[in-house]
Amino acid sequence: MYVDESGDSGLPADKSPTRYFCLSGVVIHELRWREVLSELTNFRRLLKRRYGVYLNDELHHAEMVGKTKKLAASLKSLHKHQRLAIIRHHADELAKIHDINVINIIVDKATGKLLDKEAVFRGAWFRLFQRFENTIQHRNFPGLKNPSERGMVFPDSTDGERLRRYLNQMRVRNPIKIPGQSGSFNFNDRPIASLIEDPIPRESHHSYFVQAADICVFLLKQFIEPSSFMKKHGGNAYFRRLEPVLCKVASYSDPLGIVRL
Repeated sequence: MYVDESGDSGLPADKSPTRYFCLSGVVIHELRWREVLSELTNFRRLLKRRYGVYLNDELHHAEMVGKTKKLAASLKSLHKHQRLAIIRHHADELAKIHDINVINIIVDKATGKLLDKEAVFRGAWFRLFQRFENTIQHRNFPGLKNPSERGMVFPDSTDGERLRRYLNQMRVRNPIKIPGQSGSFNFNDRPIASLIEDPIPRESHHSYFVQAADICVFLLKQFIEPSSFMKKHGGNAYFRRLEPVLCKVASYSDPLGIVRL
């Protein structure tokens, strides 16, 4: 699973500019990794022919419709509407790849349920790890299946030490809230068993897979908290273009499978 985030984990009291903190994880079976890489590479060749975007230029989607400081020169030279078209094409390309599945997490910091930014960050990642674990154990990911599946996590360069600590904690003790009678809850300890190794950070400009996670989480964020440009040009609805590859079993309470906290 390749993961990227959008928004920040700060609370309104911290003068955070965003209401939501989001994570998207793009899941690929190891037996289809090479085939998916080939499809993503072919898409980048198409962008080179049509827009002049080089294969090693990073697609950083928030920058493509906002501040362009981090954009490659080939992308900066394009009109903003052309960059929006690239975002749309990228989403449509991912939606055609049946060998991937995307888990999405949204933390609404305005609810007041979480008391500090550590709780926001931790809550989002715990749920992402748990949904990845659950979907592996229930064999609910599409496509090929091994007799005994295992998963690894490759986040965009982020706080790797915190993520390592979180996952190790969940491997030792992982209390899961179970609904009881009359609206009560019980807790059942279910340590993480299917996720191996520590999370391994990847630089996004080196990985088409992390860039795929980048567009998923960018469109997720725009779906719930769109910028004026994205809303004006219909980009706030682009997340729905990913529907064929969304991991809807991650949350049965949301029609798109989004896990909300």
